[in-house]
Amino acid sequence: MTINFMLLPCMGELQRTPLHTACAALATVDVKPDLVHLPAPRRTDPVQRGRAPAGSARQSPASPTEAGLRMRMDETGPTPSGMPLPQAWRQTLAEARIERQSIGASRAEVARVHRHGQADAFLKSEVIDAFSELGDEIARLRWLQAQGQPAPTVIATIEEAGRRWLLMSALPGRDLASSPELAPQALVEVLADALRGLHALPVAACPFDQRIALRLQAAAARVQGGLVDADDFDDERLGQSPQQVFADLQATRPEHEDLVVSHGDACLPNLMAVNGRFSGFIDCGRLGVADRYQDLALAARSLVDNFEGTRWVAPLFQRYGLVADERRLAFYRLLDEFF
Repeated sequence: MTINFMLLPCMGELQRTPLHTACAALATVDVKPDLVHLPAPRRTDPVQRGRAPAGSARQSPASPTEAGLRMRMDETGPTPSGMPLPQAWRQTLAEARIERQSIGASRAEVARVHRHGQADAFLKSEVIDAFSELGDEIARLRWLQAQGQPAPTVIATIEEAGRRWLLMSALPGRDLASSPELAPQALVEVLADALRGLHALPVAACPFDQRIALRLQAAAARVQGGLVDADDFDDERLGQSPQQVFADLQATRPEHEDLVVSHGDACLPNLMAVNGRFSGFIDCGRLGVADRYQDLALAARSLVDNFEGTRWVAPLFQRYGLVADERRLAFYRLLDEFF
C-alpha cells in the first residue's frame, strides 16, 4: 500500500501531513457552501464522453436513489452509496456523507464528500491498469497549481488493492455548462480568456507531452483494446468501425502543430466560474503540450452542442484572437472520438 500526503508549511519547513490533518487544514478555507461545485443536470453536451466528474461523457440526470448515505466505521468494501473507499481512510471519513456522482461514463468512480464543519471535497477512484488516467490527473493538478493556474488542490492520494484514489478540494462556483448566471456572451468570454491564459504558459516548462504522435499511439491502443465505443460516435460517423474512423484520422493529420500548454478536454463542463469569473479547470488528466486546436476544437463543439448551433463559435475565436482553421478543428474533433 502506497500513501502520498499533501505537503503543508509548518514552522518554516515542509512536513508530511496525515489525511485528517490535511482535511482540517482545508477546513480553514473560506468557501461558501452554496458556491462550491456540485455537478447538476446541464444542457445536453455530446462532447462529454468518458470523463468524470464533469468531462466528456454524455450526460444523464442524477438519480435520486444515488444520493449519498452516511458511512459506518465498521464497513468494508464500497460505501453505502456504492463508492469504494480505501481502508486507510475509513476512520478519517467515518462521519462524512459520500454522494456518488452519476454524471459521466468514465471508468473512474467519483463522489462528492460532505464533511461536517469543513469544505466539501471530491473523491475519485480508478482501477490501476494500462489505461488508467488518475495518476496523470494527480501530477497535472499539482503542476497546474505550481504555475499559478486555478485547479483543485490535491489533499491526499493512496494506492490500495489495485486501485488509486484521489481526494481533492472542490472549486467554487458552477461549471460553464450549468452556470445559471452567465449569459452566452459572458460565458464565451470566460471560456476564451481561460484558454488564452492557459495557452500563454511557457511550453518548455510543461513536462507533459500530448502532441499528435503520442495521441495517435494512445488512440490506436484504445482501438486495439476494445475501448472505443462506435455507438458513441458523432452522427456523421455512426455505422463506421473504430478501425475505419482511425484510418480517416491518420489521413487528415495536420502537417504542423501550434504548440501550447493544452487542457486536453476543454468542453464547457470542465471549466468553472463563480460570480461571472473563471474559478478553475477540472478533469485535467489530459493536460500537456499540444496544438492549441486540441482545446479550441472541443470548446467550439461544446458551444455548438450546448447552444444548439454555431452562433457562438465565431465570438469564441474573436475573443481568443484567432482565425479559425476548419481543417484542424475537424481533425481534433475526430481525434476525440477515441477518448
